[in-house]
Amino acid sequence: MAARWLRLQGDVGLVTAVLPPADHGIVGELPADWEPLLRGMWRIRHFEDEVRSLFLKGQLRGSTHLAQGQEAIPIGVCDVLRIGDTTTCTYRGHGEVLAMGAPLDRAFGELLGRAGGLCGGKGGSMHFADLSVGAIGSNAIVGGHLPMAVGAGLAAQHLGTGAVSVAFLGDGATNIGAFHESCNLAAVWRLPVVFVVENNHYGEYSPMAATTPIERLATRAASYGMPGFYVDGNDVTAVRETARKAVERARAGEGPTLIEADTYRQQGHSRSDPAAYRPPGELEAWLAHDPIVRLEQAALERELAGAEELASLRAAVLDDVRAARDRALSWPEPDLQARFEDLYA
Repeated sequence: MAARWLRLQGDVGLVTAVLPPADHGIVGELPADWEPLLRGMWRIRHFEDEVRSLFLKGQLRGSTHLAQGQEAIPIGVCDVLRIGDTTTCTYRGHGEVLAMGAPLDRAFGELLGRAGGLCGGKGGSMHFADLSVGAIGSNAIVGGHLPMAVGAGLAAQHLGTGAVSVAFLGDGATNIGAFHESCNLAAVWRLPVVFVVENNHYGEYSPMAATTPIERLATRAASYGMPGFYVDGNDVTAVRETARKAVERARAGEGPTLIEADTYRQQGHSRSDPAAYRPPGELEAWLAHDPIVRLEQAALERELAGAEELASLRAAVLDDVRAARDRALSWPEPDLQARFEDLYA
């Protein structure tokens, strides 16, 4: 139904391509630790590419929601977190959980339904989580994880741990009632929560303009008396510095912050979506603003690395990812008795 609606609207010229802002670009010097940021983004990109391959081969059951093109956001944000901090995310959350430090093989194991998976192979793609690294995890319900993030922030405040709770959400979730309730309560109680909107411009098949009456989602922060920041979500250094300000503010007891990170998903909504609803030229324009390519180009232009060095880094990360995939493929499926475990806390 949504796809048909878009076609009808497109026929009368109401759907136009969403292009990256002309002023988006890496500004200033790269930080000394730019290479780990690049490695982290490649880790997520290669993981998602391998997941897509496994799905197309029929080795991975259930749907998957991939996030190629959005890697700078989880890497930039999670890089400023510390042990004890927590994150929640959407069903497009592989990158966020990996950015928190979840092991690659156990991540593959979860998607493949293996006993060694992050959740014993019983959660799958849309319930990705690793509590050992603070990744409370994904949620299949749009906006369903936002009250969980607020709860984690309340626990941190009550226990005096100094921990910060980060909630990653999509642009579509800002129209869900749980978004209003979560932002409002976090602001009223001055909870250490950071809301990070990964604005990839599409809520499933619908462009944001068809569902949301404003262009800048960060302006919604004013309704809750919290700061709202807009950032180029395809610039990992800009994301990290913006997140640093929000996290430091939360840790100091000054309350929540809303960050809108402008990005684009290069694949369809899910593996069954060819994304035929995108206007011509839109994908190509955003591919030119790929966060990984931009960081590599910046390193080359500043003569911080050569082309061969970057190629070697990419290959090394790919080898690690594929080795983790192969380990997970060798693991057994959960024992039938395991279906009765983890039912109650």
